[in-house]
Amino acid sequence: MALVNSIKKEVEKNIDDFIQIRRHLHAHPELSFEEKETSAYVQSMLAKHKIKYTSGYCKYGIVAEIKGAKKGGLLYLRGDMDALPILEKNKVPYKSKNKGVMHACGHDVHTTSVLGAAIVLNKLKSQLKGTVRFIFQPGEEKHPGGASIMIKEGAIKSAAKAKIFGQHVHPPLEVGKVGFHPGEYMASADELYITITGKGGHAALPENFIDPILVTSEVISALHKIVSRYSDPKIPTVLSFGKIWSDGGATNVIPQKVHFIGTFRTMDEDNRVAIHKRIKEIAKNIAKAYGAKARVNIKYGYPTLYNNEALTFRAIDLAKEYMGEKNVVMLPKRMTAEDFSYYSQMMPACFYRLGTGNKRKGITSPVHTSTFDIDEKALSTGVGLMAYLATENT
Repeated sequence: MALVNSIKKEVEKNIDDFIQIRRHLHAHPELSFEEKETSAYVQSMLAKHKIKYTSGYCKYGIVAEIKGAKKGGLLYLRGDMDALPILEKNKVPYKSKNKGVMHACGHDVHTTSVLGAAIVLNKLKSQLKGTVRFIFQPGEEKHPGGASIMIKEGAIKSAAKAKIFGQHVHPPLEVGKVGFHPGEYMASADELYITITGKGGHAALPENFIDPILVTSEVISALHKIVSRYSDPKIPTVLSFGKIWSDGGATNVIPQKVHFIGTFRTMDEDNRVAIHKRIKEIAKNIAKAYGAKARVNIKYGYPTLYNNEALTFRAIDLAKEYMGEKNVVMLPKRMTAEDFSYYSQMMPACFYRLGTGNKRKGITSPVHTSTFDIDEKALSTGVGLMAYLATENT
């Protein structure tokens, strides 16, 4: 427990600095793959604390490294740096200075937690085992995901012998708590782009034309039956459409084309491939039956995020040691997606949730909203637990 106390002491000593780091990042958000100033700021902080790093992965990505004095393995801690195209409505001193861009998903917290853990562990190198690497990643919010690009560009080395931890803010969870889920945790996420081409003309003479709106309604209705009739009910699966529009059209005009887009999510790769095939078959065959044509484009998104059971249960034990058993909870699966999943395909991984809400203070807004914020006491947990998890490096 001596190391627990050392980490807590360092976190407490530096917590005001960590709060200022988070506030600086929150006030200066940058969109996915545009994190130039964020990256420069992180690099300046690493240099200030004499922590070695390399940069330029995925343009603005950084990998820092600390080698402990004791023999051990290789462990990664990951934080993402990008923000969202949202106009912030919070009335706080650290409100976004970049109009229309906001850290509404807590990546300022993630970056601060990893940077803070690096600062803490750098001061405790004499007690640290093995090598800890700190990933500061661009572009989590935007396809194809900065994780996939950093991996392709060689940011991850010796993955076969490594393990990795990541965390994400969770407003429904009260500050001072963390949540875990071993095994399949978050879904794959693919984008669907479908166009139905018919034959446009006067709406009063439908017998002379091919109505793509009618065909689209039939296709959408049929596709929604895929989950209930063609997918294994034991596998979490979601298919939803979020936008539909036509080229032209009016009260008395049948348009030539209709476009609709959506998402398909699941937690099984075989199911993923099979449903992709079924989507294409159903859309094209229904369109053909009406004399229309269907063009289906499915863009592969992030894979399923898998939390290694052994590593996750060990992380739960460490979290209980660091925070107390009552502050560690189990969470259900989620059909949201995260590009941390790419790391989880390479090495044992654990992605957990950091409580940031405080109902008493009115801090309850969900992520991806214009009023999202955190109880900054979460930074003590965010930094401290990441640092303590890094000590499990055998």
